Amino acid sequence: MAPTWKKAGLWLALAGVFLLAFIYAPIPGLQSPHQKSVGWSDEAEQARLRNNQAARFEQIRQARNLQRPFPEMKIRPDNPTTLEKIELGRLLYFDPILSGDNDISCAHCHHPDLGFSDNRGRSMGRGGKGIGPERKGGAVLRRGAPTIWNAAYNHAQFWDGRARDLEDQARSPIQDPSEMAQDTTELVNELRAIPEYVTLFQNAFGGSMEEAVTFQNVVYAIAAFERTIISNNSRFDRYARGERDALSPAERRGLNVFRSLKTRCFECHNFSTFANPDFKVIGVPDLPGQEPDLGRGEIDGPAYNRAFKVPTLRNVALTAPYMHNGVFSTLEEVIDFYAGGGGRGLGLDVPNIDDKIRAFGLTKQEKQDLIAFLHALTDESNKPDIPDRVPSGLPVVPRLQNRSPELAVFQQQPVRRKRVRLQRVGRRVIVRPGQSIQAGIDMASAGDTVLVMPGVYHETLTLDISGITLIGHEVNGERPVLDGRNELADGLIGSGSQVEIRNFVIKNYTANGLMLNGAVDVTFRDLYCENPGLYGVYPVECVNVLIERCTVTGARDAGIYVGQSRDIVVRDSKAFGNVTGIEIENCVNALVENNEAYDNAGGILVFLLPNNPSKVSVGCRVINNRIYANNHENFADPHAIVSKVPSGSGLLILAADEVEATGNDIRDNQSFGLAVIGLDMVFGPGARYDVDPVPERNWFHGNRYENNGFAPQGMIKEMGFEGRDIIWDLSGYDNSWDEPGASSMPAVLPKKSWPDLVRRANWRFWQLLMRLLG
Repeated sequence: MAPTWKKAGLWLALAGVFLLAFIYAPIPGLQSPHQKSVGWSDEAEQARLRNNQAARFEQIRQARNLQRPFPEMKIRPDNPTTLEKIELGRLLYFDPILSGDNDISCAHCHHPDLGFSDNRGRSMGRGGKGIGPERKGGAVLRRGAPTIWNAAYNHAQFWDGRARDLEDQARSPIQDPSEMAQDTTELVNELRAIPEYVTLFQNAFGGSMEEAVTFQNVVYAIAAFERTIISNNSRFDRYARGERDALSPAERRGLNVFRSLKTRCFECHNFSTFANPDFKVIGVPDLPGQEPDLGRGEIDGPAYNRAFKVPTLRNVALTAPYMHNGVFSTLEEVIDFYAGGGGRGLGLDVPNIDDKIRAFGLTKQEKQDLIAFLHALTDESNKPDIPDRVPSGLPVVPRLQNRSPELAVFQQQPVRRKRVRLQRVGRRVIVRPGQSIQAGIDMASAGDTVLVMPGVYHETLTLDISGITLIGHEVNGERPVLDGRNELADGLIGSGSQVEIRNFVIKNYTANGLMLNGAVDVTFRDLYCENPGLYGVYPVECVNVLIERCTVTGARDAGIYVGQSRDIVVRDSKAFGNVTGIEIENCVNALVENNEAYDNAGGILVFLLPNNPSKVSVGCRVINNRIYANNHENFADPHAIVSKVPSGSGLLILAADEVEATGNDIRDNQSFGLAVIGLDMVFGPGARYDVDPVPERNWFHGNRYENNGFAPQGMIKEMGFEGRDIIWDLSGYDNSWDEPGASSMPAVLPKKSWPDLVRRANWRFWQLLMRLLG
């Protein structure tokens, strides 16, 4: 008997080994429990992103209206800024000794009088004569010189981001054979031969001549100088600090166009840097005869082909021509490019173009206003002096007249300000039909209420002051109506904190109903939005958001959308007849409760999408909502990600983490009641992301399902899936369901109580089965 038991034990042990290998070991074609898609690393990266997002929300809390704190400068621990380094760096910046032929300084391509650029579409390197647009005879580079203004805040340097900081950046052009073509050893020897430089280096870095005068200290000093080239006192900045007359009426209207969801400028060029740490694909055309420039794709692979750094718009009027190759001469040409849909609008094949690049229309006035606002970002108050001489004795660049083509065509519009006085009763400003609500807002101060009487008001409101309550007064069931007449882009745009907007009808706008950006403690209550544009209620990058008793219908994206925000409550609201009813995107700590979502293409969505300021979506609770009959045709822009939401979607969880959904009534949705999927389901296998693409640690329990999945649509149908109450694409093994009686795919879903081993085994089994079935 003993040998038989031993054999049995051996077989059991072997079976256990094979089982553990099946569960834990990598198997070609199957995902391991902790494997992410291409481009994603590990849990440490996820923790880093969460920490970064927490810091970002803290910045929002510290902001005051449009006055946002600048991000922390990237400063190397071994290169703290000192006055001695700054002065040494200034002299080196303007000294041609940095070039192999002693004829080119940094200022030849980044001249202070030319917006710290060179007014050329593509810069000219070694062998050229002259400065800026007059420079001729040298090697023409394939890209233009980015401005140094606020480069200290860049997430990475160069158009393709190949340098991690200013120190790293400075090394490249000095040594590049096509640019300054200097040998670093020769440069150090030249500098050591100049007593004045030796003293300056020793004052800045200490030590002997050999220790102080090094190539590393050359680039460290230049970087220290470049960190002083900061633009932060434009007329826009004065307006952001509360000087309401700092911007002209045209510039204020232009600020609204800039923030409008028609143009979406602010989503990539947000305050305060007017830049973005991401690399974006917009489809900039190559110049005739130029080899295709793949941009970031040359650094990070094909997924980033034609992606380039999002540059700052501060001092943008000084730095034309525009884009990495100077293909556009004026801001009007740039705006026309975006309005046409970017490269796609030019007929170019740009499969990975950014989701936000969509065609839009602007009136002549809107375009003029937008350009006027971009000119209001000009500020050269911190422009450093060009030294009269440098220690090498070589010629220093002269002062120049800026030759930006944009300055040549722009004509400042005359400022006409119309002062309107409205009735004030204590802390209330009263607006009556025939008067302007905006005039009431402009009269108000923190703690005031703007009370709007019933009537129809045709205007776009700007709300950039805090502590304001904007209330529509109801008389015999009639409320004030904001009506865009299908001509105006937005109902309200602003950044004010401690704001409540209550009891209005908003309808017939082309871009958006109500939008607040970067605000804290905001309330939207008792609003009715009809045909509002892309979104009805749209707080983005906000902290402490309450949306209560609001109704939205006819939105071409989401009726109620909260994006890149934290601490959110959406309750007792209704969304119908939209592309999607309620969408919580890239947010932290949201409660969606007691809402009604019906007759949309998708009912309630909790998303984590790539290429957004927030890189996490975590902690959303979806409780006691009615999500039914969301079978409307999806009428979104076909280039928008939301166009991929299948008609008949009830509750859709896309790559979000730690979502809890319970007590919801989910029925009569033709594709599915609940779907939990990863980003690969939408973007395809092999896509690269800057977020975790896998939904994890979500729990669904105690929901009621009835008659879902009876006629699958969209990607559910295209992938050959049958409709179900619950669909899971097997992304994230640690999701849990306690939903007795619900139909599902796969047929067995892990429960909250399952031990980790059983959970993994079930997850791997269904993976293998789905692979075998194709």
